[in-house]
Amino acid sequence: MSVIEKLRERIRQKGLGRTFTTLWKRYVFFHWELLWMERDLVSPVPPHKLRPYEGLRRVDITSENATAFAKHFGDRVQTMAELAAEGHTGHMYLDADGHAVAFIWGSVRDYHDRHYYGCEFPVKPGEFFEFGGEMTRAYFGSSLSVDVQVALWEAMAAQGCHKVVDVCETHNIPALKLHIRMGYHEQGRVTHVYGLFGRWRLFRETRYQGSRLEPLRKPGRPVVTAAARA
Repeated sequence: MSVIEKLRERIRQKGLGRTFTTLWKRYVFFHWELLWMERDLVSPVPPHKLRPYEGLRRVDITSENATAFAKHFGDRVQTMAELAAEGHTGHMYLDADGHAVAFIWGSVRDYHDRHYYGCEFPVKPGEFFEFGGEMTRAYFGSSLSVDVQVALWEAMAAQGCHKVVDVCETHNIPALKLHIRMGYHEQGRVTHVYGLFGRWRLFRETRYQGSRLEPLRKPGRPVVTAAARA
């Protein structure tokens, strides 16, 4: 299929407006806002009504077993191997056939994300930076989204950590709601990522007051504050 034919097909499927917006962000300019979140590793996760799952086993990711990502995350095999070689802590969840269906990573040192955002995320002593959490669509809405995080928290606590920090894109509403459900709270800072002409990246950090997650909270759900956890 030629480039013109691909473009026509995309316009037919998504409409001219959405297609133009996608191309603009990919080849001209985009701006991502990454909200910083944090959570202690001992407070229990709030109750949830996520559906159960079964038949998966957790395995530490290594450079040698990263081929398990080939079926569902084929473009990540090399990335997974590189992250493991760099010494980061990674968990993957395998189905009965040995294929990875979910994964998550943690770093106890400053993490330079050369695979996606292109910037460095600083990590303070006693913290770890959580990143890369993802699962296949079949497990969306399941309690796997909780279990992968709790298991990583336990593993990092064993390494001497007492707090998890991470970032979440402001346009990723499901991920923001997951952070609320897991009991995270905002640090009040944002890392901005700017992309220019599909080639250059610029970064800056800003601060804010109040909450940017409050509009996403369900009525009656309490806000977890530092004082309440103390």
